[in-house]
Amino acid sequence: MKFTIYQSSRQGPRAYNQDRVAYSYSKDALLTVLADGMGGHSHGEVAAQLAVNVLTESFQRMALPVLANPFKFLSEHIRQVHDAIDRHALLNDMPEAPCTTIVATIVQHDMLYCAHAGDSRLYHFRNGKLLFRTEDHSHVQVLVHQGLISKEQMLTHPERNKIYNCIGGEIPPQIELAQKRPVQEGDVILLCTDGLWSLLEENEMAEILQYGVVTDTMPVLFGLAEARTEKTGDNMSAIAFNWEGLKYNPVAISTASMPFDINTTIHDRAPHGDSGADDQEYMEIEKAIAEIRAALGKIPK
Repeated sequence: MKFTIYQSSRQGPRAYNQDRVAYSYSKDALLTVLADGMGGHSHGEVAAQLAVNVLTESFQRMALPVLANPFKFLSEHIRQVHDAIDRHALLNDMPEAPCTTIVATIVQHDMLYCAHAGDSRLYHFRNGKLLFRTEDHSHVQVLVHQGLISKEQMLTHPERNKIYNCIGGEIPPQIELAQKRPVQEGDVILLCTDGLWSLLEENEMAEILQYGVVTDTMPVLFGLAEARTEKTGDNMSAIAFNWEGLKYNPVAISTASMPFDINTTIHDRAPHGDSGADDQEYMEIEKAIAEIRAALGKIPK
């Protein structure tokens, strides 16, 4: 298995960052996960960080070196995150539970498995063309399906930030499992939050991503989006990878010599601002996650 991967989370004009991204891989499987927290400062971070932690830690235990059922893994562990958040809110008498979107993928045996809830997206590009992307669980996406607005109007509609499906909250998530898809040499898989995709055209993404490895092209996409953002813009986060190929790429990851019983996880610790309280805020998030786990017991193996 060989791939080149890039991940980043940019705070943008917001006072704090509620996005979280991470990836984990074994000898024969790759997990990527991205979450966009909602529900007020600290609460959204808790939900997003918990989602990333649960999926990566569970992957590390279970992908030795592949998962028996990737779709079952994704759906069960995403639901587990929702139940944990719900229980945490109940035990702490919170007026509303923290919430987060999620999009997660597993690639093994050259097949792509994807699950999502909310409006964080997955894009699958090949040879400069978009093959597939997930559909947002948002009010404006429903309006598009009903023919009431166009895709272009989605980006400026006053209800563009309203979603009807996420992790956390009173209603259990409807986890959408995309049909598994083959991936081949040179394909680009991109996961990103609405803070990024809302500022870029799909043809721009496809064109830029085809002209090099993601470690070079993704900073270009971020730069383009940041140049267009406004003072009221959102956090923007993404994780993207080139599959196989690119034989002479010095930053490519190859698992050819990796032991069968070893996994590696890389988190992108999102910045929280310039207030000097970064470490304190991060500790508060970790404390809240620890409290959730203490109440529910350890994540089942």
